[in-house]
Amino acid sequence: MPELPEVEAARRAIEDHCIGKKIVKAIIADDPKVIDGVSPDDFRASLEGKTIVAANRKGKNMWIELDFPPFPTFQFGMAGAIYIKGVAVTKYKRSAVKDDDEWPSKYSKVFLELDDGLELSFTDKRRFARVRSLKNPISVPPISELGPDALLEPMTVDEFYKAFSKKKIGVKALLLDQSFISGIGNWIADEVLYQARIHPMQTASSISKEDCATLLKCINEVVEKAVEVGADSSRYPSSWIFHSREKKPGKAFVDGKKIEFITAGGRTSAFVPDLQKIVGAESAKAAGKRQQGKVQRVEHNDSDGEDEEPEIEEAEAGKSKGKRRGTDNKRASTNKKLKGSNGDNDENDNDNDGGLKNTSEKAKQSGSSKGKGGNQEKKARANMAAKRKLEESGDDEDDDGSEGDDDNEGGKDHKLSGKTKSKGKKTTKRTAEPRQTRNKLSNKH
Repeated sequence: MPELPEVEAARRAIEDHCIGKKIVKAIIADDPKVIDGVSPDDFRASLEGKTIVAANRKGKNMWIELDFPPFPTFQFGMAGAIYIKGVAVTKYKRSAVKDDDEWPSKYSKVFLELDDGLELSFTDKRRFARVRSLKNPISVPPISELGPDALLEPMTVDEFYKAFSKKKIGVKALLLDQSFISGIGNWIADEVLYQARIHPMQTASSISKEDCATLLKCINEVVEKAVEVGADSSRYPSSWIFHSREKKPGKAFVDGKKIEFITAGGRTSAFVPDLQKIVGAESAKAAGKRQQGKVQRVEHNDSDGEDEEPEIEEAEAGKSKGKRRGTDNKRASTNKKLKGSNGDNDENDNDNDGGLKNTSEKAKQSGSSKGKGGNQEKKARANMAAKRKLEESGDDEDDDGSEGDDDNEGGKDHKLSGKTKSKGKKTTKRTAEPRQTRNKLSNKH
């Protein structure tokens, strides 16, 4: 991605070819994600008819100074690039705009035609760049929040060491912090740390003054060399780790030494373990962390169709999977209980197909009983009450109809009657005899 050398190459191209020329035509893309805080029409009107006075840069930001404000300001992002028709300007991989592509490119966000026919375009294929129209770019964010420029405002060793001594974060993360020092991006940070033989995770405050001086020297040399060759990476020294940092792990080497990759400062970082070691009191801590950070893999049966997953992911990133498994177990347990409930008491089961079926059958039986002569349960209760009355009066005659009804439909009431008898007459709750039953008993007597 474009860092200080690439943005400086674009600034110098504009300075060399566009200063003193008037903008006669401007085309602004209707892309509010990139064109920030101003409408395309207002932006166009602020450019046309004005003369380019200078091209300025701080860190990875550039702005074109016109004869009067506002000024177009460019934050290059991941793939921002300046192209001037007929002029070779350093390109970087992610811009992906070729010389034989359409002009202006379909990725053009700002297109300018100058009074001598020269054409300039700012493109951004990935749309991470930001283009603004600002009256005083250095007085407002993001430029006002930047630290000293790595090329234009180099620190002294004392300033550098003093600033480091206050920072208890990894050195790679600190170098990427644009408010600390502006212009250094991922590849420059990796390069200077490799050349200074400092591990990317070494805490900044733990670095000695001597090592800080070496690191500052490497920053100045790498930035100056990259700018000197116009950010043409093919002209970077062959000893730089730059040429191997994008190779695959296990196939990346520099000067015969293996390059490994870790995440430092939130970015993929290339370093050489044989040369870049964590030193001092942090060395033992780092060894302990590496031991704790070893990922254990869980073997799965091939038949279940799952790939191997590290346990650390199960614990930290796979919590949702564990929740799903817990939910499945709960459902299985619930279904098992419901099955047991079906076997013990069909009347209370309405949660599954079997319960619905039993409920439907009971409804049919209930409807059938009602069709035959009313509520059989009430009839059974009445017959039992009549039988108890006969027993109390000493009558030994059998009531065949009552006995038959009790065996067929009154099983529960028969048990209830037995319980009531065992408790004594005080707990017996008699049911009034239906008129039809009383008449039948009277006729028998």
